[in-house]
Amino acid sequence: MRSRPLLPSLLLLGSLTLTAACAHGTSEPPVTASGARPGSSPSPVRTVDPSKIKGLEIVNDTSENSSCPFAASYPDVPGAEAMTAVMKKDVERRLASFRSGACTGSGGADGRELNISHQFLVASGDVLGVRLTTRDQSAAGDGLSAGTYWYDGKAGAYRTALGLVADGSRDAFLATLKDQLKDREGVDAAGLDDTFSDPGTRDTALDDMAFTADGGLRVHFDRGDVGVPAAGAFAVTLPKKTITPWLSAFGKRAQQQTLSPSRSLDLGAPHVPAPAVPTHTASGDDDTDCKKVKCIALTFDDGPAAPETATLLTYLAQYKARVTFFTVGQNVAAHPDLVRAEAKAGHEIGNHSWNHPDLTRLTPQQIAAQLNRTSAAIKAATGKTPTVFRPPYGAINRTVKAATTLSPVLWDVDTEDWKYRFPAKVAQTVIDKTQRNDVVLMHDIHATSVAAVPQILRALTARGYHFVTVSHLRATM
Repeated sequence: MRSRPLLPSLLLLGSLTLTAACAHGTSEPPVTASGARPGSSPSPVRTVDPSKIKGLEIVNDTSENSSCPFAASYPDVPGAEAMTAVMKKDVERRLASFRSGACTGSGGADGRELNISHQFLVASGDVLGVRLTTRDQSAAGDGLSAGTYWYDGKAGAYRTALGLVADGSRDAFLATLKDQLKDREGVDAAGLDDTFSDPGTRDTALDDMAFTADGGLRVHFDRGDVGVPAAGAFAVTLPKKTITPWLSAFGKRAQQQTLSPSRSLDLGAPHVPAPAVPTHTASGDDDTDCKKVKCIALTFDDGPAAPETATLLTYLAQYKARVTFFTVGQNVAAHPDLVRAEAKAGHEIGNHSWNHPDLTRLTPQQIAAQLNRTSAAIKAATGKTPTVFRPPYGAINRTVKAATTLSPVLWDVDTEDWKYRFPAKVAQTVIDKTQRNDVVLMHDIHATSVAAVPQILRALTARGYHFVTVSHLRATM
């Protein structure tokens, strides 16, 4: 696989379930221990293991600028290029809007942050479903929104969420939704007809649908879609026996693949060879004495990514250099083989949260969920629980420290490689600014950063530097 940068209570109404939920303080995950968004019912779909998707790329783009904090990710699956193009367009539009607005002037100083994360709904047979969840703190209200994207491998076509419902059944489907929404407190009953009759408004409001584990269809409405913003978000869940007759042919296959997933995903893409994973093995514990020799700790955030991380591991092995990788949980889940390779080669694996939110804006429970979920993914990949973490954007306070037993790690030298995508500039920054016992910040999701590493290793080795992990540096300096 490859990665590149880029409702608290249920009201039963006959056979239908309606949920009204107020969105809470961060983006998806921010997760609860069960994996649900704060304030929501548990995830309505089965867990999908992304590491089983052949040729998967995770497209990442992040900032380490505290005045313009953003993190975005979405999957690119071979064969589903049409769906990827739609997600790419939507993510880039949101990023451009955020940068042009929130990132001018005080930006992050006003508490603004953009976070876009992904979740696989189904990846089975010829059906792919993905939810993108956005938390835009520069927007009005809580800024939380979500949308689902679907791909029909049989037809070789991207499908909107509404494409799960047959054209001839949409009137009945919409009438049922309106009937279940109209009496809810905060819903604009008079405006429902207009919302569902205008194609543009309707498609926006009905852009988040997913099948539940028992075959029902959950339709989620973002804050303000069908009611006054203060009322929060709403969700209607139609049970299997109600929704099945209304489903399109694709919708029925998506429902079936959710209920009984196939062992593999086949979207008709050409054969995708398995990417090479380095097999470098550390010769033993690092015995470098940083009291006697000059040491530095190179650190790489936001990965793992392939082939970037794989290439980096080869460079490091050539110089017997050891580093610390601060990994993002959703990327660990997609690339556990690379995390294992990192550990096997003698590198340290640190925690960088599940999906890169500013932890200082979360509750203690949300902070713990972000870090614990990532630590669990790292342990599943390597057999070892991490002991250190790097807070996204370097943002840390007493609440964050109290929510975890992990030791925080910041940095001395910031290469700003997320902003300057030039290998020579990144390398020269490290070479010129690094001093003995410094911790250097880089990112292995950027090919340009990885390309800078040979020059860094060559130049600093010639100056007598030894490359060690953060924990080794702390223990021996």
